[in-house]
Amino acid sequence: MDVKDIKRLLDALAASEVREFSYETEEYKLNVKRGQEPVLVQQAAPPQPAPQAAPAPAAPAAEPAPHAPAQDEAPAPPAHWVDVTAPIVGTFYASPAPDAPAYVKTGDRVEPGAVLCIIEAMKLMNEIEAETSGVVQEVLVRNEEPVEYGQVLFRIEPG
Repeated sequence: MDVKDIKRLLDALAASEVREFSYETEEYKLNVKRGQEPVLVQQAAPPQPAPQAAPAPAAPAAEPAPHAPAQDEAPAPPAHWVDVTAPIVGTFYASPAPDAPAYVKTGDRVEPGAVLCIIEAMKLMNEIEAETSGVVQEVLVRNEEPVEYGQVLFRIEPG
C-alpha cells in the first residue's frame, strides 16, 4: 500500500460514518480512529481580569486599520497557488539523508511525480510527490518536524 492508496482510504473513511478502522499485513499495521472535532480555542474570549477597587481611566479608542495583517499573521497566498498537504501523520524530512541537499527549496521548478519530501510514519518512508508542474513558492515545514494529516507542506505556483 503506497501513500496514494492510504490517502484514498483516509478520504473514503472521512466521507463515511466509520469511527474506527484497522488494517494489518505482515509488513505493517494501520489503525485509524476518529473522535470529536477539536474546539477552536482562537475564537474563545480572553479571560476577564479580576475586578479592581478603582477603575483605570479609559484610554482613547484608536481606530483599527482596515484589516491590516497583524505582525504574526502572514498574508493569504494567491488563490491560484496549489497546496501540497500531508497525506499522513508523521515526521517530515526535506532530504533523503541528513547530509544530502533538500529535494526542493523555494524557487525550484517541479514537474508531476517529482519527489518533494519524505514523511516517515511507523518506520516507513513515504515519498511525497508533486501532482502539478510549477514553481515552489513556499516550504512551510522544517526538516524533522512532525506533521499532521492535511497540514500544508508546500505551496506551488502552477505553470
